[in-house]
Amino acid sequence: MTLITTTPRTETIPVGDALWRVIRTGGELLGYIDRIATPDGDRFRVRRMLSTQRRFIPIGEFWRFDDALGCFRF
Repeated sequence: MTLITTTPRTETIPVGDALWRVIRTGGELLGYIDRIATPDGDRFRVRRMLSTQRRFIPIGEFWRFDDALGCFRF
């Protein structure tokens, strides 16, 4: 398994062929990015973790992985 450092504060860990876990450098789970095959090409769906409610909320779908990852910068 390859660990990809994306910003000084987050890391992206592949957990399957089409799923990545996004965590803070300290280990806190921020959410997931999953790849969805569509007739027009791959889309990347973001689900953000709400730790206070212990659930995920859908953020959106993006054409580029980097755009999906940008949802976790703030």
